[in-house]
Amino acid sequence: MTAREGHLVELVDDTGQVLGEATVAAAHQPPGRLHRAFSVLLVDPRGRTLLQQRAAAKTRFPLRWANSCCGHPLPGQSPAEAANRRLAEELGLGPVDLTEVGVYVYYAEDPATGRVEFEYDHVLRADVPADLDTQPDPDEVAALRWVDPHQLEADLDADPRAYAPWLGGVVNRLLHPARTTGAAPGDVPADEAPERPVGR
Repeated sequence: MTAREGHLVELVDDTGQVLGEATVAAAHQPPGRLHRAFSVLLVDPRGRTLLQQRAAAKTRFPLRWANSCCGHPLPGQSPAEAANRRLAEELGLGPVDLTEVGVYVYYAEDPATGRVEFEYDHVLRADVPADLDTQPDPDEVAALRWVDPHQLEADLDADPRAYAPWLGGVVNRLLHPARTTGAAPGDVPADEAPERPVGR
């Protein structure tokens, strides 16, 4: 178990109101406990977003392609502050200006590790230069690549098991920021892309 598995996260209800605290490890044990998380999408001037392939050592969905960076705020910490901390740790980046483009509530089981993701996910966007200098930590990140988010939507449909199960909803919030809501699991508005049942 990594040291971060012992960190505390905020347990929340489906509107994001704080209910308590648990360790990362406890929150991800079946059947899962809804908790606050963040997903960062770094976007270059061409509109491409940076994907990372999660390292083999990850306890949930290893070696799957995911958004630029993910993590959990500590209790009382803002998602943006936590995201900049993780961007530094995972990608070697200095602070960036982050904008929340929506919230995504999702549930997914990892059949390979038996862990569960049940997260109230703040989706954060940062516009970055084309020559972004990253220094990925190999314990966190296996590979990086830039992708067009519209092409990524098609790739998610064609080969969903290559990707983390939350990525479809996160990309949907990037492409449709005005239509986002914090919906309960299974309660997806008709004008939003459905949750992709990857890894269930």
